[in-house]
Amino acid sequence: MPDPIIYVDADACPVKAEAEKVADRLGLVVVFVSNGGLRPSRDPMIRHVVVSKSADAADDWIVENAKPNDIVVTADIPLAARTVALGAHVLGMTGKPFTHETIGMAVAMRDLKQHLRETGESKGYNAGFTPQDRSRFLGALDQTARKAKAFAESAAKDAAG
Repeated sequence: MPDPIIYVDADACPVKAEAEKVADRLGLVVVFVSNGGLRPSRDPMIRHVVVSKSADAADDWIVENAKPNDIVVTADIPLAARTVALGAHVLGMTGKPFTHETIGMAVAMRDLKQHLRETGESKGYNAGFTPQDRSRFLGALDQTARKAKAFAESAAKDAAG
């Protein structure tokens, strides 16, 4: 089994530098997927994929390319649900994991909040991104990536003999 790849839903992503740091430390590839506007890197382990500007183009690309044991970083709940179903490890921007056990509630809460915004019951303000969120994300991504890499190495050993 190959090493996991870290896929980042990169439009408006506040943790790109943290994803690069973890990927570099563990020797993993990180793929930033966006509708454009990212500065390319000279690092061969950092890849940029620019998709069309259509609403779900980045999500669709990630779903088409992510495999079980890969890592997906996103704040997009529908994308999280689609990639959890693939067997990927999925983290929100604050380090919150989305799992088979938690994704249903996350989808339901997203739908409820959307309904409340549409009916005027809620203004829909999002909390600001804090230094604690950044630190929590960094720790969660490091832990998730280490587990995924160890799983890939163990699976490769099992397959070899």
